[in-house]
Amino acid sequence: MKLSIKKILIVLIFFVAGNNVTYGQSYELGSPSKDTKLIVKVNSEKELVYSIEQKGSPILAWSDLGLQLKKKVIGRNIRVQKQKKRSVKQQLAWTLGENSTITNHFNELTLFCQSSGIDFQVVFRAFNGSIAFRYIVPKQTQLVSEEIQKELSTFNFTDNYTLYQYNQESVFTPLAIDSLIKTCDFPATLVSQKYYVSIGEAENNSYTKAELTKGKLANSLAVAFLKDSVRLTTDLATPWRTVSIANNAIGLHQFSDLPYRLSKRFGDTIPTWIKPGKVVRLSLNTQDGITGIDFAAAHNFQYILFDAGWYGPEFRSASDPTQIIPELDLHRVIQYGKEKGIGVILYVNKVGLRAHLDEILPLYKKWGVAGFKFGFVDGLSQEGIVWLNNAIKKTLDYGFILNIHDNYKPTGLSHTYPNLLTQEGIRGNENAPDAYHNMVLPFTRFLAGAADYTYCYPNSVKSFANKLLVSKGQQLALSVVYFSPLQAIFWYGNPADYTNETEIEFFKYVPTVWDESHYLQGEIGKYISVARRKGTTWYLGNATGFSDWEGNLSLDFLTSNKTYKMTIFEDDETKGIRKRVLEVKKGYQLAINLKAKGGQAITLEEVNR
Repeated sequence: MKLSIKKILIVLIFFVAGNNVTYGQSYELGSPSKDTKLIVKVNSEKELVYSIEQKGSPILAWSDLGLQLKKKVIGRNIRVQKQKKRSVKQQLAWTLGENSTITNHFNELTLFCQSSGIDFQVVFRAFNGSIAFRYIVPKQTQLVSEEIQKELSTFNFTDNYTLYQYNQESVFTPLAIDSLIKTCDFPATLVSQKYYVSIGEAENNSYTKAELTKGKLANSLAVAFLKDSVRLTTDLATPWRTVSIANNAIGLHQFSDLPYRLSKRFGDTIPTWIKPGKVVRLSLNTQDGITGIDFAAAHNFQYILFDAGWYGPEFRSASDPTQIIPELDLHRVIQYGKEKGIGVILYVNKVGLRAHLDEILPLYKKWGVAGFKFGFVDGLSQEGIVWLNNAIKKTLDYGFILNIHDNYKPTGLSHTYPNLLTQEGIRGNENAPDAYHNMVLPFTRFLAGAADYTYCYPNSVKSFANKLLVSKGQQLALSVVYFSPLQAIFWYGNPADYTNETEIEFFKYVPTVWDESHYLQGEIGKYISVARRKGTTWYLGNATGFSDWEGNLSLDFLTSNKTYKMTIFEDDETKGIRKRVLEVKKGYQLAINLKAKGGQAITLEEVNR
């Protein structure tokens, strides 16, 4: 069939117009407050790029978006077929967090795109102070046997920033972005003369482990896969990449629940069997199990833990987690724990989990075990993360609380699987971190979520001098500052040796989940002050790094017209803990006079007259 000249001209005009609509077209998305702005466009090279502004100031210049496949590139020669916008405002009850309510308020833009013959979407969300984005790649015939070899997302900063570089359980090294040689883990914290920025990750349940590497431009970071590529075997939603902006260090903590806000929600009600609490690790014998349960009950702990070795050498394939070493009458200990209201958590490492998980889930339920601690899991590869996501769901279905250790870090999945109370992915107290490290953590790793820091508090028999590089007062303070619904206390200590009751009294009172939290003062690596409320009682943790901290702290968070009994647990001149008590009201100015590496923990209880 022949086309007339007129019809040919109409077709050409439509084609050009269609391309003009796509190439050079920009799409804008503002936060609910309108302070945070995202701009997305298809540039002159037909690439999808984005930029971010905060109160009119540019934070990210044009930065790349896309995915590199084996044979094709998603995000090049792109056509934006349509856009969709929506707004969401939710108040979500959450009894396992730093606050009892999560405010989830954002505007969303979804771009439906085609690139290299592949249909995909990019979803953007604008929160007050944060921008999040992810790629959605539906299953398609042309993607059979394809894999994502590289994520093309970049973060091209408009200013010079210092990056607090670290990997998994390492220490932190502040350096200029352009000096980055290694990779840096998520969440990554960056500081300029004007802003504090966190680049984070949320809802990684089927991807691979990604980190940040130096980009091609000055002051630029790019996403890099740590271990493997990503197979496209089904519909894929990549993890969210987030950019959060604050004017000061403590302002970063308004984004510490952002991974929860971006992850699928379990439901409106958390099962009653999911109980947060404190746990003490015990030696692997029956008597210490019984003694440990008595200690836990007397000190308001909720769990005991039998760690590596209770079923034999943990890395030997012959060690069977269905069998118990002769020295430990586990069934007797579990039954005694039930009588005392104390749950028993069992450690199983990757070797035992991979070989026996489906067998031990119903078995441990029959035994009356309360929870698992997973050890040496693979949180670095796509296969490992997919396996782990399925294992978390299985423990939830069977009714076990869960703590995951070693390289695994949170991405908000506790909002999907609330039995996942905590995880490691942090250089904890058993690795003898110094005061600087302790003062960096609240502004870096803890922005991703809960962490099991494993406190090694001294007792009357052992000082753990090689494991404790800060004061006892700081150890107490960090139990408030560091968030974890499951807190491991007295990691190396034998409960029978903790006769220093005055020193450890605060651990008896401090909760592990909170109704309300306020980050009062702080600077990365220098000092921190956090106030948290449970019920009508407030808890306050103050700690410092390598320098003394002198100043004043206003107790403005207290309720007006109420009197509070303030009990201060702090370092004394003999390297012990002293306790002093006074009465205060809202607005009281607390004088801070902490020595380097020191700290203080405080309770504020309402006085009924």
